[in-house]
Amino acid sequence: MRQAVVQRTTKETDISLTLCLDGGEINVSTGIGFFDHMITALAFYAGFGLELSALGDIHVDGHHTVEDVGIVLGQAFREAVGDKRGIRRYGVSYVPMDEALCRTVLDISNRPYLVFDAAMPQPMIGGYDSCLTVEFARAFAMNGGITLHQTCEYGENAHHITEALFKSLGLALKEAVQIVGDSVVSTKGAL
Repeated sequence: MRQAVVQRTTKETDISLTLCLDGGEINVSTGIGFFDHMITALAFYAGFGLELSALGDIHVDGHHTVEDVGIVLGQAFREAVGDKRGIRRYGVSYVPMDEALCRTVLDISNRPYLVFDAAMPQPMIGGYDSCLTVEFARAFAMNGGITLHQTCEYGENAHHITEALFKSLGLALKEAVQIVGDSVVSTKGAL
């Protein structure tokens, strides 16, 4: 089983996370309802097992909690994927949600980078600041060792755009972590 357990405690957040790339139960609690829904969707479409408990200073706002969940999920992902032997490495997914169409393209390269091009027409989605989606993506990519490109091709509703981004991220991760051989997919022989 490709899995990892990460605990991270700061003055702003206290996060416990167990990730299994090969499936399992999904239980997410961050105190931010919409974000719980997005992380649950990501794990579901990726085919991951995920137990996540985050206590954060959400009385201030959701920024620290969302970013730190991205950090911890990225750390757990990097640990669970290990030396990357046998994985497909690349993943691509388009997800439509009503009027919105979003794309995720990624490379589990050990060269973290984020390109994020998804304007949010509304600043809030319930109690979730829509600008936090890029903060999550950046923290996850940097800590997960992932080259991540996310784009909203078009859309008018921040809820639909954000949900399509998280679902397409899950689907692209599912493709990229598939075991397709027994060697590292790189002309260098290592990632």
